Amino acid sequence: MIASVIRKAVTALMLSLIDAYKLFISPFIGRNCRFDPTCSTYALTVIREHGPVRGGWLALRRIGCCHPWSEGGVDLPPKPHQH
Repeated sequence: MIASVIRKAVTALMLSLIDAYKLFISPFIGRNCRFDPTCSTYALTVIREHGPVRGGWLALRRIGCCHPWSEGGVDLPPKPHQH
């Protein structure tokens, strides 16, 4: 039960930080992401669908691919595994 509360709190914090980035930072630097959906939208999706650990890893991996030498393009988030 405590683990569930911590997981929800960490997820909420991560989502809030990404929302703050989209609201306060992204408008000033413009759209620089080479991917569709953008890295921040991708991060929101994977954290919601996969949780803070796996979703955070997927988001960091995606952000690491977003650089001037990347071709970019459409990169949809993976679907969660069905148990």
